[in-house]
Parts: sequence; structure tokens; C-alpha cells
Amino acid sequence: MASTCRFGKYRVERDVLDEQRLEEVSQRKSYSDTHRSLRECLKDSLRCTVPKLKRSVMNSLPILYWLPKYSVWDYGMPDLISGISVGIMHLPQGMAYALLASLPPVFGLYTSLYPALIYFFFGTSRHISIGTFAVLSIMVGSVTERLAPDTAFLKMNGTNITEEVDITARDSYRVQVAAATTILGGLIQVVLGLVKFGFVGTYLSEPLVRAYTTAAAAHAVVAQLKYIFGVSPTRFSGPLSLVYTLVDVCSLLPQTHPPTLVVSAVSMVFLTGAKELNSYLRPKLPVPIPVELITIVAATLISSYAQLYSNYTISVVGEIPSGLSPPSTPNVNLFGEVISDAFALAIVGYAISISLGKTFALKHGYKVDSNQELVALGLSNAIGGFFQCYSVCSSMSRSLIQETTGGKTQMAGMASAVIVLVTILKFGPLFQELPKAVLAAIVFVNLKGMFKQYSDIPTLWRRNKVDLVVWVVTWLSTMLFNLDMGLAASITFTLLTVIFRTQLPTYSILGNVPGTELYVDIETHREAREVPGITIFRSSTTVYFANADLYLEALKEKSGLDISKMILYKRRQEAKQKRRQRRAERRARRQAKRERRAQRTAEKLAGPPVFSVEEEAGQWRDTCMDGNAAEEDQGWTERENGTVFVMPATPQTPDRQCRWEYLKGEDPDSTSLGWMSEQDGDTITLGSSSEDTLSRDLERVSLGSLGKWTWDIHSIILDLSTANFTDTVAIKTMKNIFQDFSEIDVDIYMAGCQASVVEQLELGDFFSESITKSRLFASVHDAVLYCLNHRGASSFSRYEPSVVCLPLMFR
Repeated sequence: MASTCRFGKYRVERDVLDEQRLEEVSQRKSYSDTHRSLRECLKDSLRCTVPKLKRSVMNSLPILYWLPKYSVWDYGMPDLISGISVGIMHLPQGMAYALLASLPPVFGLYTSLYPALIYFFFGTSRHISIGTFAVLSIMVGSVTERLAPDTAFLKMNGTNITEEVDITARDSYRVQVAAATTILGGLIQVVLGLVKFGFVGTYLSEPLVRAYTTAAAAHAVVAQLKYIFGVSPTRFSGPLSLVYTLVDVCSLLPQTHPPTLVVSAVSMVFLTGAKELNSYLRPKLPVPIPVELITIVAATLISSYAQLYSNYTISVVGEIPSGLSPPSTPNVNLFGEVISDAFALAIVGYAISISLGKTFALKHGYKVDSNQELVALGLSNAIGGFFQCYSVCSSMSRSLIQETTGGKTQMAGMASAVIVLVTILKFGPLFQELPKAVLAAIVFVNLKGMFKQYSDIPTLWRRNKVDLVVWVVTWLSTMLFNLDMGLAASITFTLLTVIFRTQLPTYSILGNVPGTELYVDIETHREAREVPGITIFRSSTTVYFANADLYLEALKEKSGLDISKMILYKRRQEAKQKRRQRRAERRARRQAKRERRAQRTAEKLAGPPVFSVEEEAGQWRDTCMDGNAAEEDQGWTERENGTVFVMPATPQTPDRQCRWEYLKGEDPDSTSLGWMSEQDGDTITLGSSSEDTLSRDLERVSLGSLGKWTWDIHSIILDLSTANFTDTVAIKTMKNIFQDFSEIDVDIYMAGCQASVVEQLELGDFFSESITKSRLFASVHDAVLYCLNHRGASSFSRYEPSVVCLPLMFR
């Protein structure tokens, strides 16, 4: 009782509603009322009004919306503190991640400056930090080293080629490759944003993104091994390049440069300990300790005073030009070679940025426009490419710092850009003695969070095996192939899993929960009861061209009715019954002829014969017909000849029907009297007889032996509540289901169709005189009550009262 009171009860009394009646009651709008014509859509899109123009400008330049409302007193100080903290992180990460892109470190600082300024005007997220990111840096590095390998820039000594690389020429060309790739990727993002293609990021599921970044982190680690150990491995590209590079590095381990290894080890130990201390003291500190900045400053000072480059040949950053470089046009000849890489960079960068942006927007209660984010990120890349920047996106670590240190708006991004700008203009040359091993150590330690994502494997094993397969396939394809090919393979596999899951859904037979109008799977619910005479069939997904045939096969299997065999057997039985009827008619005519002969013989013995034209004509006709059927009648048995037919004296009706009555003799089980009718040469059973009973018995035995016939089924209800669309193939399949099951006298009904599905059925000419909207019902329970009322009278008494006596009533 307490449970009942807690959940409450409700009772509804209404008519059973089919689709036609539902449209009348709900006053459904016509298709033209709910869908505008193409002309109206074009006219509305081309119409220009002041409110529409203002709204378009505001959407294109979000700064015009939030900057006039900016409160310096409320947001100024938090944004300034947050911007300084993020700007300090930009400096070491920018220079370190530039090494991942195989570019001079100063270009990492450029990449931390210009894109952040562009995003300030066009971005809609208040908390993400745009700039360098490890994954994109690795992807850019794979392009630059593929198109500008060291072997293409070996110095010439007269006519001989030396082993020395022309680093200046190599780096200059790599900058051109990176800039061209970035500009092309930015243009792709802008175009996708303008055509409202922001939803493309949804195809990168969370397991895919996490596995991809985990594998990319492994690529980053392998790429930094040469700086950690001070070796010079051969650069490989294409499939299995990671494996080849790792094998080559391992073969060069005996040539490890000890001073470089010591610097790397000390830097990693210090960074790891400092970061752990930072995490421990985070609740007590207003801002986090700038561990990376302290590391590079200390390393630069030590390297400068100890002369690590000249005394121990430790590789350092080298010359960093002061000031900003002027913009330059990209080498358009490179576009054809980098278009696939640019597209991969555009998709991955957008997916990472929008996922972070939506996370912070949900947490702080504002909205992020996915299409505008795509445009903003594209402009940041496209414009930044003219200033020798490479591809950017939001950084997880810097975005978290910006949010946790109190950042409120995009103004924090502007403050961080100012910090980078001041560093480039005034302090850039001071970092010339910074060892590259320190930057590699910073990359190593910062990738620790990505390696923690391997814990996704046991979690996904418990929660979802399909997502686990997506994770593993993405990781393997990205590890074994290049980053761009790995991404393409991962997306393809993810889409295939969706297709396979719609092709192989769960099919179930539903039963009623006693005392309710609910219907659930009888295989997974013990208390569910099948409705006598009715099969309720449901698929867990929509029916369309890819699974329409499977839907039909599953319906046959679940219902226990093999339609093709049953229809074939039924037609054979009908043909056999017609042959029996024709034999019965011929036997009746011969018997009548013998009786007439006997009557004429008796008349001859009694008196003079009387000539009758009708009798002579009938005798001649019977003789001709008997002659044609003589051979067929030779195989009859004595039991069959024992059947006596009596033709009544009633004349033939104008519609060419005559009534034949027969009585089977010599068989105590076959003494039933029946009648048959012949119309236009086709014999149709109209009543019960021993022949009919025998035919039905034979049919029952034959179909029973096939294991496919259930006499109790008179109706099948297709629950289409899971369908959200349909197509011409599915519509044709549904028509075939209606026609095939009607052949065996089983009615088909549909229930739970959404309005959009009904519209598509109408447009696909699904409805006809034989299939009307009265076959569609608002719910499964409406369809069940209709079937019980029209076909289930014999089964109604056996149906549970708690199920029958439901609130829905007939009128």
C-alpha cells in the first residue's frame, strides 16, 4: 500500500484510437502546414531586415555581444590573474611543442600569440585556451618531416655530398610546409562552419578521441627520444613508422650522449616532483606554481653559466630572433600534397576544442555555438598561418588552469597573449641557451595525463564492449599507421559499428504486464504474458534498407510462421481440393446418368417410349464429358465409388450457380452432409463436409510436421515505436508482410508510429484500399484491444481478467 501511495495511480477512459481516428481527434496538420516550400525557404533566406542583419553580425562577431556588457570591477581582476597564469604556461609549452612539430622553438611562441588574438574576437567559449597542443604538433611534425626530410638538405662540399645538414634551409622549408598546411586546414574549418557543418565533431566519439590522443602521446614520446638520449635516428614516415623509429632508437642506445641524458633525467625528476607538490597544495594556493616556467628559467641560467653547449655539446635552442616576423603568403604549390593532412588537422582540432568548450559551458551555464566555434578556430588557423604559425586548438591543461584560476571571459585569453607578446619582443633571445632536452622533458611530463587514459580499457570492458572495441581499434590503427591514416581508419570503423548495430538489432516478442497497459519482452521479464491469438513483434532499431530483409526473417522466426512454405502448401491443398470436387461432380453425373438409364429401361418395360429432346441432349453431353474423363477415373477405389451424390430438383440460378449435395457412405466417420457451389468453373468450399474435414486434417498434420504452424495466431502487431524514419525499401517490405500474412488469414497491424514515419508512409504510397490507416494504432495496447474485439472472441474468455478489464473501453 505504501508503494502504491508513493508512486500514485491513474485511470484513463477513452476510445481505442487507430491512426485515422487519432488524426481526427488531434486535428493533425497537413504536410503543407508543417513544411515550407522551397520557394518560401529561399525567399526567407534572401530577405534582409535590420533585426536579421543585427543578429547575423552579433553571431559572426560574438565580441560585440559580450564586450559592451563587460564589468571591469567584477571580471577584470580574475581575468588578469588567469591570463597571466596561462601566459606563463604558454612560454614553455609553445617552445616544447614546436619541437614536436619539427620547427624552431620561436615558431611555437608565434603560435601561442596570433591565434589567441583572433579567437578573442570570434570565439564563443569563455574558458578554453587556444594555442599549441601536443597531438596537433605531432601531426604537423609528421607532415613537415615527410615533405622536408634531413636527407633533402645535405650540404655540398664541392661535388661531394656530406653528412652535414643545412639546418637553416631545412627549417625554412619546414616552416613553409607547416604554414601551408595550417592555412588550408583553417580554410576547411571556415567553410565547414559557414555551411553549418559543426555537427561533424559528433562523429568523433569520446572513446575514439581518448584512444587517438593516447596513441598520439606515444608518437610524441618516441619523437622526443632523440632529444632525451642525444641520438640522431633515421626519420621514417608512413605505416609502421613508429615501430621503425623505435627500433632505430633502440639500436642507437649504445651511442647515447651521457650529458644530455643527465639533463633530461634531472629535468623530469624535478618536473614530476614539482607537479605532484603543486597538485597537493592546489587547494591552498590562489594560483598554481608555474613549474614549467621555473624549469626553463633555471635550465637556461645553468646552461648559460656552465656553457653546456660548448663544454658538453648539449643541443640547445639556438638563435631566437627578437621582434615579430612580417606576414608572408603560403606556398600554394604545397596544397595538393598536404590536403589530406590539413583535413585531419581540421577535424581533430575542432573535436578537441568543441568538447572542452561544451564541458565548460555546461558547468558555468552558458551556450557555445558549434558552427561559430568552427569558424573561429578556422580563422585562427588561416590568419595565423600567414604569420608562420602552425595548427592550433584548445589545450586541456591550459584551459583547466584558466578556469580554476578564476577566468570569466575571453579577456583572459587576451591577457595571456600579451604575456607571450612581451616575451617575444623583450625576452626571447634570453632563451637561446635553453637545452632541448629540457623541452623534451616538459613534453614527457605533460603527457602523463594522456597515458592515464589506458585505464579506460578495464572501465569500458565493464560498461560497453563495443566502445572498448572502438578504443582498441583506434589505438592500434593510430599506433601502426600514421596519425592521419589512423584517424581515417578509426572514424570508418566507428561508423561501421553504428551500421552493424542497426543491421543486427534485438528482435523480441512482447507480452503484457498483468494489470497494466504495458508490454515488455517475454524473454527478459518473467511476469510478462502473451496475449492469446496475438503476436506483438518489436525491433530495437528503425527499419530501413540495410535491415529490412533481416526484419522480415526475424518476424518469421519469432512468430513461428514460415510464410513461404505455408503459402506454397496452402496452394497445393487448394489445388488438391479442387481436384476432389471435380471428381465428386463427375461421379454425381455418372450416377445421375445410370439412374436415367435405369428409369428409361423401366419405362420401356412398362410402356411405349416417350421421346424427350432435353433428355437426349443431356445424355449426349454427359457421354462426351465422361469420355474425356475416362482415363482419370480408372484409378478410383471402391471406397470412392461408394459415395452417393443427389442433385436436388432446384433449377440453376441466373448467376450459373447450382447446389450439389452428397453423402459419403461406407465410413462411419464420414457421414456428414455438406454442399458445394460451382461458379464459372472454379470450385469453392462453402460449408463443412467430410472432404473439407479431411483436407483440414491433412493440412494440420502437414504444417504441424513442418513445425511452423500455430493455429492460435490470428493477428500480428508490429511495434514501430523505435522507428524514427523509413525508406522505400522498408515500405515495400511492410507491404509484402501485409500481403503474405493475409494469404494465411493472419491480420497485420502497426502501432506506435511517430508522426514523421506516418508522413513518410503516406509519401511512399504505403496506404491503399487493402492497407488503410485503420491498421495503424496509437499504441500497442490500442491494437491489442482492437484485435481481441474483432478476432479474439474465442480467446477472450481465456484471457486474464486483470488484463482485459483495463481502463480503455470500446464504444
